[in-house]
Order: sequence, then C-alpha cells, then structure tokens
Amino acid sequence: NERTHRPKQSLWGVVQGAQYEDLRRKAARGLVQLSRAAEEAGRRPFGGFGIGGALEKENLGTIVGWVCDELPEDKPRHLLGISEPDDLFTAIEAGADTFDCVAPTRLGRRGGVYTLDGRLNLKNAQFKRDFSGIDEEFGGYVSENYSRAYIRHLLKANEFLAGTLCTMHNLEFMIRLVDNIRASIEGGYYAAYRDEFMGRYYADSSGM
Repeated sequence: NERTHRPKQSLWGVVQGAQYEDLRRKAARGLVQLSRAAEEAGRRPFGGFGIGGALEKENLGTIVGWVCDELPEDKPRHLLGISEPDDLFTAIEAGADTFDCVAPTRLGRRGGVYTLDGRLNLKNAQFKRDFSGIDEEFGGYVSENYSRAYIRHLLKANEFLAGTLCTMHNLEFMIRLVDNIRASIEGGYYAAYRDEFMGRYYADSSGM
C-alpha cells in the first residue's frame, strides 16, 4: 500500500552460466518460460533480462550472443559488468541494450580518466604542469572547469575531490559514448563511428 501512488517495480530475470554455452542457453530458455507462464496466468512477466556472471573479456561477445539468441526481441537485455569502451561495441553488436559497471568509478578513484585518445592516469608526473582540461575536445563539466595539473595535485594530496572529479568525467564520457553509438545506429553510420572511435582510443595507451 505504501507504493500505490508509484509505478510498479520491474522484476528482471538474470541469465547465468559462466562460459558454458549449454548452461547459458538453458538458463535463458528457462527464464523466458517462467516469464511467459506468469503472463499466461495473469501475473506480471519479467520486464527484461540481465546477462550476469563472470564474462571473460575475450569471450564477452560470444557469450552475449548465445544468450540474446534465446531471449525475446521485445524485451530489453541488460549486460552487467562491462569494462572498457570496446566491450560496449562488442556487446551491442551481440545484442545487448543497456549496461552497468563499476569500472568508470573505480578507475576514477585512482586518478584514471577516459579521453578520446585513450586512458590517462593523472597521477603521472607528466601532468604536474599541464593546465589543460582532461579532454578539451570532449569537453564536459570537469574538463571545462578543472585542469589536469589541479586534479593531479588533489590526487597527490589524497583529497577525495580528486576521485569525485575523475568519476564525474568518466561517467559523462561513457554516457555520451552510448548516446553517440545510439545516434550512429539510428543514422546508419555505426560501423564508421565504431572504427573511428576505436582506432583513435586504442592508438596509444602510453598515458597509463
């Protein structure tokens, strides 16, 4: 009764099965059956499906593909635990719709930031007198208001603000990346956008 004035919460089924195709497909089919049985009985079906468990990076696309083969196309597929931007492209191409991960925040707390030219670690000495923003071409609140040198100073002084600023930047970077991917799909230039972004982002990893 306390939530009668609010939208009902959505219950999702989460597919497990590690790296085993038979277990992944069996789990997905079982959850789909549960959802359909609930709907046929007049109860609420699953609002969507999650793809969880330990997904090794090199097998991420394959595993997501197995699961999405078994899931209905009219229900969203949520992937738990992506890491780097290449994981987003791989998962989207395999059928995933939405994502979550601790990587942007965990990286940010240690001074790691995403840029269009790859990851940087702002603790590095090369940023001591670098008064440019984290990524001025990308922009965003943090890049427009705080310099790399200032954030490095905060990191070296163990100020919590450093992790907050790096985290804010990383979250904006990933959210905007997903927005751009969506726009490229709708605009019919996904492959060109993927190749351009990936070629630049992974061209040089010396900043870390």
